[in-house]
Amino acid sequence: MQLIDSHSHLDFNEFDNDRAAAIKRAKDAGISNIIVSATTAERWSCIKALCQKQGTEQPQCHPAYGMHPMFLSEHKNQHLYELKQWLETENPIAIGEIGLDYFIDEANGENSPQIRKSQLDLFIAQLELADEFDLPVIIHARKSLDIVLKQLRLFPKIIGSIHSFSGSEQQALQLIDLGFFLGFGGSITYTRATKLRKLVATLPLEFLLLETDSPDQPDSSHYNERNEPAYLISVAQVIAELRNISVEEVVHATTENAETLFNFNLSP
Repeated sequence: MQLIDSHSHLDFNEFDNDRAAAIKRAKDAGISNIIVSATTAERWSCIKALCQKQGTEQPQCHPAYGMHPMFLSEHKNQHLYELKQWLETENPIAIGEIGLDYFIDEANGENSPQIRKSQLDLFIAQLELADEFDLPVIIHARKSLDIVLKQLRLFPKIIGSIHSFSGSEQQALQLIDLGFFLGFGGSITYTRATKLRKLVATLPLEFLLLETDSPDQPDSSHYNERNEPAYLISVAQVIAELRNISVEEVVHATTENAETLFNFNLSP
């Protein structure tokens, strides 16, 4: 079985002491491809170096460049111009991680209107780049899915993934109608996550993606530990159990979904 981790942050400092070993464990666990999503402009060069370093026998790491809404204070206007240059020269697999996060304290405090507007302006600017470069997007959306949906309808050519989907069934089906895929990770392995588990049991399998969001969001068997791509199989196993199908069927479908969305053949 060849699995694809559609969302990871292998560039984060949590992997500095054993990044190569973590990638080797991913290979041993059957991971064929890992998408490394950016958070800030400062991390782009780290991700580029990480993805260029991979050998042919290891999982292939693919870069996605973008600016995450939770790191608003680290983004500058010039970074949008620089992002366009990176898209022109580096041939990333997607633009990400972009989106809106209206859950964080800053988006609900005294300056929330300004914070929310700044997030939205940055999100729209990156959607415009995705539209221009014909690239898929990797979207972070917390307490903001209706606004994300509204913006995506203005860019009908754009497709992508909603990473760590946590919305309603209605929102999920609306996103699927727009051609978007939904990423699920370690959260669904917890029995208390009843809403998420119902969603992965009933949504069309042809629009689901597997992800770890490592080093964050570990599965229930690694609670309070650092997450890593090698643990992805546990997500596939839970989806198989909830849908009453084989793990092989889940892996085959989600791998095919990721290949369709991200077109790994075009990645450098």
